[in-house]
Formats: sequence, C-alpha cells, structure tokens
Amino acid sequence: MIIKLLALIALLAISWIIVGWVAGLKARSKREQKLLNIAVPTLFGIAMLIFWEMTVRLLEVPSVLLPAPSVIWAKITSSLPILWADFRQTFLKAVIFGYVAGCGLGFITAIIADRVPFLRKGLLPLGNLAAALPIVGVAPIMVMWFGFDWESKAAVVIIMTFFPMLVNTVAGLASTGAMERDLMETYGANYWQTLIKLRLPAAMPFIFNALKINSTLALIGAIVAEFFGTPIVGMGFRISAEIGRMNVDMVWAEIFVAALAGSLSYGLVALIERRLTFWHPSYRGG
Repeated sequence: MIIKLLALIALLAISWIIVGWVAGLKARSKREQKLLNIAVPTLFGIAMLIFWEMTVRLLEVPSVLLPAPSVIWAKITSSLPILWADFRQTFLKAVIFGYVAGCGLGFITAIIADRVPFLRKGLLPLGNLAAALPIVGVAPIMVMWFGFDWESKAAVVIIMTFFPMLVNTVAGLASTGAMERDLMETYGANYWQTLIKLRLPAAMPFIFNALKINSTLALIGAIVAEFFGTPIVGMGFRISAEIGRMNVDMVWAEIFVAALAGSLSYGLVALIERRLTFWHPSYRGG
C-alpha cells in the first residue's frame, strides 16, 4: 500500500512539474499564446484523468464508488443510442426551448421595465426572490401544471433563466453615464435611438453575462426537473434510474455528456460575446 501511495505521489509531482513548466513558457507571438492557452488546460485535464485512473486501479476502489475513466469511456461508447436519446429529450427539447424563451422574455421585460419605472422597482425585488427559489420545489409544480413530457422541464428552465436575464439587462441599461445620455439628447435622439445606439451596446457585457450564467443553469434545471416525473427517457431520468440500480458507470456517462454539453454551450456564448463586444476593455490586448 505504501508503494502504491508513493507511486501516486510521484505521478502527481511529475504532472505538477510538467504543467507548471508549460504554463511558465513565454509566447513570442499571439499564435503561440493561443496554443499555450489551449495546452495548459488540456495537459491539466489529461493529468487529472491519468491520476484518477491510477488512483482507482492502484487502490482498487470499487467501481460502485468511483469507476475509472476507462470504464466510463467504455460505457459511453457502448451506450451511444441511449445517451443520444436522453440528450435529445433533455437538451434539444427542454433546454434549448426553455433557454431561448426564458432569455428572450427576460430581455423584453427588461426593456419594458426600463421604460416603465414602477415595473423596474417592482420586478427587481421579485427577481432576487426568484433566484432563491429551490428547483426541487418548483419542478414538481411545473410537472403538475404541464405534464410529464419535456414541456414541464422547459417551464422550469424558463423560470430559472428569466430573472437572471431581467436583472442583468436592467443593470446594463443603467450603466451608461449621464454625460453620454446628455450628449444623445443634445443630438436630438429620442428614447429608442438612444436605446439602440448607446444603451444596448453598453449593456451587452451584462446581457452576455446573463446568457453565460443561463447556459449552465438551463441544463441543471432541466436535469433536476426530470427527477420529479418524465417519460422513460432523459438525462435526469437516466441518472435517477441507474443510480437506483447501482449502475454508477452509466451515471458518470450521463454526467460526462451533461458536462460536455454545458461546456460547449458556455463556450459558444463566450465566443459570440468576444465577436460582438471586442471593444470592451476586458478584451483589449487579448
């Protein structure tokens, strides 16, 4: 056992040295810097997977507690039709519909609230209250209202994504200074011209912040909602059913698919943000 522990410590030390060395390299061009930005997290992830695999193998951890990455990958490759069906039910239906509807409604409501002051004062406290609502309390109610299919999960997603978009958009619209607004008024711009040409561009970082937050909240909300009633398909249903049968490798396979989908969604929104808000100070010199 001592030899095995020493081997794991040695593996961890070697990984630490290699990743630290790569992270400390100085790039001589933007291309090399981009490659380094990709190489460091990639090497770190590979090192973590190797350490995970070796820990499970050397310490003989039961697969019911923690399966090795190789076992999880074998389960993924042998269960692609099931994983695709679950992904399609949860992500392509509930998550996408709920995400688009929730963010869209939150954005439109923010524009209306910005125009009508009493709505802004009344809705923002409700937004803070809604952010504290537990999913496990909302999901059963949505299932009772909209049934067991994906529509009830989309309703949960809408609730979870609506208020972050509302709060961030309102804050973004209020971020412009009095000097800029006075200048637009001096030019004779009306409310909508000022909104489109000044205030919405200034609010874009806030709006994209909400979109990135919601890209992960939407998937979490849909998966948790499926624990409370769903057809015999869906990522949340599969996790709940397989953990009850102690098929932990299948649970981890679903977790991998969910993590991959959430990361790609976040990355896509971040890429669009970078393209549209390249002028923002956080991207200058990047």
